[in-house]
Amino acid sequence: MRRILTLFFLLQSILVSGQAISTTKPWTYWWWMGSAVKKEDIKAQLEFFRKSGLGGVHIIPIYGVKGYEAQNLPFLGNQWMEMLQFTVREGKKLGLGVDLTTGTGWPFGGPNVSPATAAKAMSVRSGKAVIKPTGQKVKRAAPGGEGLVLDPFHPTAMDTYLSRFDSAFKNVPDLPRSMYNDSYEAYGANWTDDFAEQFRERRKYHLTEMLAMLSDSTGNADANLVKIDYHQTLSELLLERYAKPWTKWSKQHGFLTRYQAHGSPGNLLDLYEAADIPETESFGTSRFAIPGLRVDPDYSIDQFGTPNPLAMKFASSAANISGKKLVSSETGTWLANHFKVSLSQVKPQIDELFTAGINHIFYHGSTYSPQAEPYPGWLFYASTNFGSTSHFSEHFPLLNEYVERCQNLLQNSKPDNDVLVYFPIHDLWATKAKSAGNIHLLEVHHVDRWLLDLPFGKLTQRLWKEGYAFDYVSDLQLSRLTVDKKGMVTSGHASFKIIVIPKSTYMSGETLGHIKRLAAAGAKIVFENQVPATVTGYFDYKKRQEKFREDLNALVKLKSVRVSTDLEKDLATNGVVREELMEKGLTFIRKRAENGKLLYFVANLGNTFKEGWVRIGNSELVSKNDPIRGESLLPANGKQVFLRLLPGQSCFLEGASDGSDVPFTETSEKEHRISGTWELTFMKGKPVIVSPAKMNSLQSWTESSDSAAYFSGTARYKVVFDAPAPIVKNDNVILDLGDVREVASVKLNGQSLGTVWHIPFRLYTGDRLKPKGNVLEIEVTNLSANYMRLRDRQQPDWKKFYDINIVDITYKKFDASRWEPMPSGLLGPVKFVYR
Repeated sequence: MRRILTLFFLLQSILVSGQAISTTKPWTYWWWMGSAVKKEDIKAQLEFFRKSGLGGVHIIPIYGVKGYEAQNLPFLGNQWMEMLQFTVREGKKLGLGVDLTTGTGWPFGGPNVSPATAAKAMSVRSGKAVIKPTGQKVKRAAPGGEGLVLDPFHPTAMDTYLSRFDSAFKNVPDLPRSMYNDSYEAYGANWTDDFAEQFRERRKYHLTEMLAMLSDSTGNADANLVKIDYHQTLSELLLERYAKPWTKWSKQHGFLTRYQAHGSPGNLLDLYEAADIPETESFGTSRFAIPGLRVDPDYSIDQFGTPNPLAMKFASSAANISGKKLVSSETGTWLANHFKVSLSQVKPQIDELFTAGINHIFYHGSTYSPQAEPYPGWLFYASTNFGSTSHFSEHFPLLNEYVERCQNLLQNSKPDNDVLVYFPIHDLWATKAKSAGNIHLLEVHHVDRWLLDLPFGKLTQRLWKEGYAFDYVSDLQLSRLTVDKKGMVTSGHASFKIIVIPKSTYMSGETLGHIKRLAAAGAKIVFENQVPATVTGYFDYKKRQEKFREDLNALVKLKSVRVSTDLEKDLATNGVVREELMEKGLTFIRKRAENGKLLYFVANLGNTFKEGWVRIGNSELVSKNDPIRGESLLPANGKQVFLRLLPGQSCFLEGASDGSDVPFTETSEKEHRISGTWELTFMKGKPVIVSPAKMNSLQSWTESSDSAAYFSGTARYKVVFDAPAPIVKNDNVILDLGDVREVASVKLNGQSLGTVWHIPFRLYTGDRLKPKGNVLEIEVTNLSANYMRLRDRQQPDWKKFYDINIVDITYKKFDASRWEPMPSGLLGPVKFVYR
């Protein structure tokens, strides 16, 4: 009987883990504050997520709420597990998946992490190692999850940590889809109990005799080799003792894994690859040159940096090399201050992620909040709020429909990158680290420190800007590559025309041997400007360096190997396509659709392109799939197509099956501005409905009255106008609303034109215009920031959370009462655009 029950629970686990949930829809982080959750509120929020068009949630238990201490549920306790299983079951009913952090807050740690298995720091004093515990505790821990951060290099720390989950999930029938491991933030950890022994076994000499070299900043050749060996050992231990044991345990228990490897001292490509779903992070706001796109002036680039697609590509490259379908991203973290993020700011960040190879969006995020809790409810300390109390919750489905359409194509296509760029991490490891503990942390905030300023970063920036399609490869991944009959380098999941080795100084003898093996089999290898000069490894260096030089000399004599002084020419010679899209100011990713045809996702994240002839790969006929409007053929002229894509817009370009000619007439764009008296009527919102107003020219409604400066909600603009004949008789007239703060729903002569939520704020009018007496009604919904200015003056008691409570984008105590009014409503100019 016991064996039968065990089999039953195993089958249940497999069925739930394999439930038919949507990954094409975006998911959201879902913070459980204090885990003070109730079934009725869980059910209500899951229903909101479903109606909003989400595909799933990711539960992260965190610190609690003052006044709710008695309702807190200890993490992994019986009541907590009951709530988790209820969530999974309710999610399954609604078609929502559930993921779970393997812990609370971040990074991994908790009550069953003893001082013996906790993170340790090594410093050098008088040439000797001084080992101390870092003392770091789990950040933003939930009740029942408090404790020390585990040692990520320890031989048994991960197994000991996971034993707590073994007990909690024993015979649990309703399992989450995936376990999650947040970004590496074990600050100062650089040692473990058997590190000296492991170093000696792997590197063949005693590190204790060379410790002073770890902090060398003179460029001493021996010191550089020792620093490389030290980091190599840390990297191997992190992969073998931290990442892989966690992913193995998860698989054995029926879970997938999502892993944010960034921030760690290891090789990100190998660490990301260890998980089923590699996950990157889009933190902060990019500086896109899209006209009208706002950037929060309080966001500090010096402190946090900006999102960078070249850093994101470490996750997507790992997925492409290893054949993983999904690549996820934490999305929208601190995009702007609380209550100030608009949907129009979210879309370009997501478009950037798509072009970097991400196809499984996770919003950051939503907070569990009781239905009875007064506005704004419970909030996580860091924006953005994608929950039911967000000012854009009514229009949230519009963003999600867009993301779903895009991810449906991106997930059901394969990478089509020509170039494989070797990541020479040893050159980074040879330099003096800026982080605590003399280790290099490859995090997403300051990518200049480990990526952009190095030759590898400069090369990949060039390849990106010049329109080449490429992935990265690590030493370990390169060792598994082979060459097919066509001379393509293949991992078994992705194929490439050429391997490019950036300008570098160091390379391991093993990696050089694998490059030589690939080249001998016909792989095209190009070294940028020079070959590496020095073999890695301090032990027996002179002997191994001689062998390294011999192998290099033999390698460069092979027909398929070239030391390039003209990379563009050498890439072209080997059939690498340079896409003209980037030259035009457009960002793209190129893939292969299920039917084998080329598929491009193209985003206009700048202000240099609006329309023009563009060469799209080698395609002669291309269709344009607009995730907002639909599909149409593009005019073609030989190898070029005529593309219209305004700043802020995006589309898919696909090889078209219809060979018919598409007519094209080159005409200039004409405009007709709408003039008249605008009637402004406040419809719904907080704190009270404001009196109506009239205006002859459009302006922020905050200028209409003192009370309007505090209003957050929806107001209707109405104008009556006559239309000239050229636009009445034209079925392709566009209504351009100009500057909208923030979302606008439009009616023309009583008929809906739709809702605009992103830049540019444009809609097609169809045949709804008439010569006289046209009535245009535009309902605009603004941010909640203006109301929070008043709320924080009158009732700041909503800020009642433990730990960090709630802070602003500068990590200072949150206080909206000092804010200036945010422009709101329809700022215009409103005009018709036609040809």
